Amino acid sequence: MPDPAFTARLNEQIAYEFSASQQYIAVAVYYDDETLPRLASFFYAQALEERNHAMMMIKYLQDADEQAIVPAVSAPRTAFADIVEPVALALEQEKRVTDQIGELAGLARDQRDYQSEQFMQWFLKEQVEEVSSMKDLLTVVRRSAENPMLAEEHLAREGGGDEGEDPTAPPAAGGAV
Repeated sequence: MPDPAFTARLNEQIAYEFSASQQYIAVAVYYDDETLPRLASFFYAQALEERNHAMMMIKYLQDADEQAIVPAVSAPRTAFADIVEPVALALEQEKRVTDQIGELAGLARDQRDYQSEQFMQWFLKEQVEEVSSMKDLLTVVRRSAENPMLAEEHLAREGGGDEGEDPTAPPAAGGAV
């Protein structure tokens, strides 16, 4: 049974994950409108990944017989000055989520809630990958600011971060993976 403080905080994190998903959809739509399909596709995939993180957290709470709360989220930012700004926003978001995940893992440990601490381990590893991926993409789009097709070519060549399914990922509510 998760510690009540951890359960409350995990429900807050579910809101952050859904909010991140919405923000990535808004970024993807921006790139679609700019006729940059590879960047759009990258962020549509990121949106699904963030949604699935929320669904994994919901499933954990369901499995632990705790109430999972599906929150309302604020409207995402939809206007950007150039192709760099959305990725810079995404990197800031990933760094913020990394801090939040670390705080959740620390809270579980402090409360001697070892099952919840173990659950958070996958997310800690995932955030290292998320920050690294976004940092690299930011470098690419900064270099490509004058010629966005260079960023598109980079994503076409490098595969855009599609590593496939992670068999170590926690199960998600509804079977989403």
